[in-house]
Amino acid sequence: MANHQSAKKRVRSNAVKALRNKYQHKTTRNAVRKLRATKDKKEAETLFPSVSGMLDKLVKKNIIHKNKAANLKSSLALHVNKL
Repeated sequence: MANHQSAKKRVRSNAVKALRNKYQHKTTRNAVRKLRATKDKKEAETLFPSVSGMLDKLVKKNIIHKNKAANLKSSLALHVNKL
């Protein structure tokens, strides 16, 4: 266990950040799942920008890799255009 006060604080703050990152990542994954499941083109076109923004935010915070986000956005755009 940590001995210094700053190390103890780092452990606490890392736990809070990990929880926040986990929540944001799970929320984004659910939004991607919802977008892939939709069959209505209008609904998909309204969901796509928000899901794309969520992915960009995860990249900015180093939760996911930029190439993974690019691949997801590309496949989702293909899905939306195919509807």
